[in-house]
Amino acid sequence: MNNIIFSNQPTALPQSNNNKNKKMNIKELKNNTLNSLNEVENFLNDFHRFKKYIKLYKILK
Repeated sequence: MNNIIFSNQPTALPQSNNNKNKKMNIKELKNNTLNSLNEVENFLNDFHRFKKYIKLYKILK
């Protein structure tokens, strides 16, 4: 019964942020981008290592 009552309510619209007034800090964006790329590279290296272990497991099984 409560589901019917709540389903008739209009959904709330997201609040808009006032990010237009903020200045972009190029150094901070650069550092964030480099950190993200390093994290992705580390993940992919670990994933390739993980795939090798899976292949070895299948062979030894």
